[in-house]
Amino acid sequence: MRLLRAEALGSDADVGRTSVVAPLSSLLSELKTASIGSAEGVLVCETMDGLAAITGKDRELVVWQREIPLRLQEWLEGMNPARLPDLRILLRPDDMKAAMEPLLDNCGMLRGDLRDLLVQDIVSLVAVFAGITRSDLVDVRLERINHDACRRYHRDCVEARLLTTYLGPATQWIRPHHARQALREQTEFNGPIEQLGTHDVAIFKGSCAGPGSGIVHRSPPIAGSGVTRLMLCLNTPSEASPDLWLDTASP
Repeated sequence: MRLLRAEALGSDADVGRTSVVAPLSSLLSELKTASIGSAEGVLVCETMDGLAAITGKDRELVVWQREIPLRLQEWLEGMNPARLPDLRILLRPDDMKAAMEPLLDNCGMLRGDLRDLLVQDIVSLVAVFAGITRSDLVDVRLERINHDACRRYHRDCVEARLLTTYLGPATQWIRPHHARQALREQTEFNGPIEQLGTHDVAIFKGSCAGPGSGIVHRSPPIAGSGVTRLMLCLNTPSEASPDLWLDTASP
């Protein structure tokens, strides 16, 4: 199973926020994905639809193992890191494309077919995350990272979070059996470390999903390596979210 890399390898009043723990009958009934690996609350799936399995009571992490088009990968790898986007925005999923285009213009990412591919991929992931979490709004972060970011092992203080890495090494995580040890030992932890593949899409439950919930994970250490990562992070709205994006260009 490709997932095993490093071993072998707010409140109810928050706008648009609902619990991810309750099952989504409509999505799960349409689930077309076959599991190709499941253990300790972790599921690996074959299609985007399979991400809806995170709503299962005992599910802590669902990973969609995928590849993006090679030409998009090569375009991102060849880009000047200074032109990679670094943005955060709170919006309605239907506004994602309109909101993103001027932000990408501002960072110097030239328009074209490959940029359109990237935007469409993000639009699709925002839509599926909003459906799974039943949220009217999504807090979108597309981050350019050239440091260790969250290098300490931790659980996210959220109900659910979607992560995918378009460029550079992806998120490292710990299976629940070793979670306490990793939290305690931090950089001294020498147990098994799992790592998502670049382009994999993962939905993690966080500590707000219920007692004992939350996959322990961290950003991969890259400080001093010259590596730049491009990571997408999706959350439901919280007090830390920016103001809601409004299309001021529309009449």
